[in-house]
Amino acid sequence: MEQGSANESVRHPHGQVTTVVVDDHVLVMTVDRVERKNAFTPKIVTELAEAYTRLDEDPSLFVGVLSFAGEHTTAGLEMPLFFGPDGSMDLPDAAVDPYGLGRRLRKPLVTAVQGITFTIGIEIALAGDVIVASSDSRFCQMEPKRGLAPLGGATIRYVQRAGWGNAMYHLLRADEFDAAEALRIGLVQEVVEPGTQIDRAIAIAKEMTSCGPIALQHTIANARRALEENEPAAIAAIPSMAAAVLATEDFQEGIASFLERRPAVFKGY
Repeated sequence: MEQGSANESVRHPHGQVTTVVVDDHVLVMTVDRVERKNAFTPKIVTELAEAYTRLDEDPSLFVGVLSFAGEHTTAGLEMPLFFGPDGSMDLPDAAVDPYGLGRRLRKPLVTAVQGITFTIGIEIALAGDVIVASSDSRFCQMEPKRGLAPLGGATIRYVQRAGWGNAMYHLLRADEFDAAEALRIGLVQEVVEPGTQIDRAIAIAKEMTSCGPIALQHTIANARRALEENEPAAIAAIPSMAAAVLATEDFQEGIASFLERRPAVFKGY
């Protein structure tokens, strides 16, 4: 933007999260601290939690996209701000947890990553649902090389996405690997040309908005139940899930659109 140079002089040193709504129903959230390779600060985590909470609670928003400004996803945490004498890892009360360790986001989240994608960048991406990576992405869960175990969910989500062997192969060596390897083991779902990852993530999100948003939320919830509890628990929840979606106006719209051979116009209720 033309006013960008003026904004640079007042940029907060701890970065920011900006949001924009695309096509009425997609909330695009962007982490922006490019001068520090998007190293996360408590301010960024707080603003991300607030953006996730907005997405979760606003019925007009169906899908979220998480993106990162500049050439890199993130170099990781700004360690002194989290673990120093005045460090903080607290989230706003009752907010959605971007790590997915507390209150979970109920709506679909597509994440676009590029360049350096280390530690918290991987963990926050894995807490979502679909990841699009540029071919220049470089991944590393390097905490063990600093004498620290991964604290943001990597020990859970690597195993869920990649299986035990692949997860331990990378977590226990804290090695760096590329987008092709991330695709091979299932950490990411698509690899695209550098510079196109955000557009592709938004395109996927728009595809999701052609589905009933309540149906998508129940789909995510029951799939999580199968992972976090067990298969019998997920099966037992199917009748209540069916009752919930069958009672929505969106279900009636879905049937009507099928009979009338037109795209459905869902409202989220």
